[in-house]
Amino acid sequence: MKKISLLGATGSIGLQTIDILKAHKEVFQLVAVSSGKNIETTRLIIDELQPELVSVQLETDALALSKDYPHIAFTFGEKGLVEVATHPDSTVLVNAVLGSVGLESTLAAIRMGKTIAIANKETLVTAGHLVMAEARKYNAPILPVDSEHSALFQSMNGENPKNIERLILTASGGSFRDKTRDELRHVTVKDALNHPNWSMGAKITIDSATMMNKGLEVIEAHVLFNMPYDKVDVLLHRESIIHSLVEYHDTSVIAQLGTPDMRVPIQYALSYPDRLPLVGGQRLNLAQIGQLHFKEVDFDRFRALKLAYDAGRAGGTMLTAMNAANEAAVALFLQEQITFLQIEELIERVMHAHHNILLPDLETILHVDSETRKTVVDMVK
Repeated sequence: MKKISLLGATGSIGLQTIDILKAHKEVFQLVAVSSGKNIETTRLIIDELQPELVSVQLETDALALSKDYPHIAFTFGEKGLVEVATHPDSTVLVNAVLGSVGLESTLAAIRMGKTIAIANKETLVTAGHLVMAEARKYNAPILPVDSEHSALFQSMNGENPKNIERLILTASGGSFRDKTRDELRHVTVKDALNHPNWSMGAKITIDSATMMNKGLEVIEAHVLFNMPYDKVDVLLHRESIIHSLVEYHDTSVIAQLGTPDMRVPIQYALSYPDRLPLVGGQRLNLAQIGQLHFKEVDFDRFRALKLAYDAGRAGGTMLTAMNAANEAAVALFLQEQITFLQIEELIERVMHAHHNILLPDLETILHVDSETRKTVVDMVK
């Protein structure tokens, strides 16, 4: 029985994780969970899986829930995230929260030697050097939950890393893959949230439309697999059937394929090194699909992806500034305070003005993150 702590249970990845835990109660037990402000869904999770500890965002919600579930411990806020992550009974932490808010709790879990199933790109983007150093120090396995990094991980199983020529991340191109930059000037929030292949949360869907999501994944691949940026490529692939590929020195290319279903990489991270049946999963029928399409990435068209590569190569707090600027700009776009193309314009302005600090400590990272968000809001004002 694997005992699980889950951060971000009511988001897209969190809910799919809950589905897996419910489908395999004989294998997994949810012992601690954080769920933000969605109290209705939190109650459903409690009723179904009976965790020992629950964290919500607001103290008032924690107090109200504790009256209805006196046998369960409740906590709240950022302190609550750390408590869930470090629950003494859990051996696996699933980090499915959005943004850099999951950083401190993840580091705390690593220091307890827990296995980290990480779906939170921003933790690795903003503090990858700290996370991986601590993971090595405390012998804490880091298992990717992103479909692309799970595909890379699976394609490397049993192989010697010295034989890898390059990593190839596939990208659907997002909601606007067929639009020119000129056509992007007047797209709406509703347009941007209409992803052609995947069902995801609002923030990650907008990141997919700008291709910043793929940029974050490039940085994440660099961090997870210790691969130079010049050996991490992106390939446009409309169907999202090939989830990523690894090319080796002998010209062999190994890939992981499957229908677009985030439960596959989530469940693999939870069950590794074993595999479990995917309840309700759709099997891949290549004969029915018939054709797969591929195209090189145009960095002038997808400018946010180039900005991510630039930040990755710069390293240090440039990564934190880039990520925080993107999160703040996406939030403003979703509130209809800026246009779609202004997202990358704001990121570029922040990066141009940023004074980079190499190998920052956690305090510096959190300070740069906070100040950058304020800067973006001030720019728009």
